[in-house]
Amino acid sequence: MDARKKALKVLEESLVGVMATIQQNKPHTRYMTFFNDGFTLYTATSKQTQKVDELEANPHTHILIGYDGRGLGDEFLEIEGTVTISDDERAKKKIWNEHLEHWFSGPEDANLAILKVTPNAIRLMNKKGEEPTTIEL
Repeated sequence: MDARKKALKVLEESLVGVMATIQQNKPHTRYMTFFNDGFTLYTATSKQTQKVDELEANPHTHILIGYDGRGLGDEFLEIEGTVTISDDERAKKKIWNEHLEHWFSGPEDANLAILKVTPNAIRLMNKKGEEPTTIEL
């Protein structure tokens, strides 16, 4: 399987990743649930969160996704990207699922925002000691 297909497989099988933003010139990370459309990632958040403020000040992010905890050699992705904060109703409906009901009343909730991550660089990492592979976008 080529690197692009492997990377897409990681994205399709992994929902939870770690997203980094910049807070007062220092990295700030948190776990997020991601949904993908090809290599573009989407995640839901409240407009009232620190990450929205941080991304408005600096839209660059770094995401780790795919490590499943089985041990050394698990494949995962390092994604550098630029984030757009969206109120698009279609995007809200597209990623809406029952897991979001804990935080939002539905896809029409006024506090719901969608973070769209457009990758600038993706690296496939850690397959049993192999060198990282850069995914051409």
